[in-house]
Amino acid sequence: MIGAREPHIYGSVTFDQLKSKLKNLATELKIDLEIYQSNHEGYLIDKIQEAALTVDGILINAGAYTHTSIAIADALSAVNRPVVEVHMSNIYQREEFRHHSYISAIAKAVIVGLGADSFLYGLKAINQLINSPQAEPVKAK
Repeated sequence: MIGAREPHIYGSVTFDQLKSKLKNLATELKIDLEIYQSNHEGYLIDKIQEAALTVDGILINAGAYTHTSIAIADALSAVNRPVVEVHMSNIYQREEFRHHSYISAIAKAVIVGLGADSFLYGLKAINQLINSPQAEPVKAK
């Protein structure tokens, strides 16, 4: 619903436009990028668990599941990959129930309130976390 849902909060950038921006940035950073979207919690958990075998980091906007899904948080914790959580809006300026995130405690970084650019900053953060000399080696399971 990016670009259509509450543009006064989330902006007017569409999902396709955001994917294009992310792919362009990934090319610039010389990293492989896979973009996945689902409205189904179980599908998201399956994808996170698959990621343990195929990716070096996870950039996630879990939407409302951020505030409700211990299962997604557990899946992210189990994959042993750096996680960056992003939100287009500043969740701390919104309703009280949005102030708590089950993902933030697992995430290496949290980026909020920068609209679609939150994803771009998040991708840069993942790249930095993976490629910095201080990065902890990731052990495959």
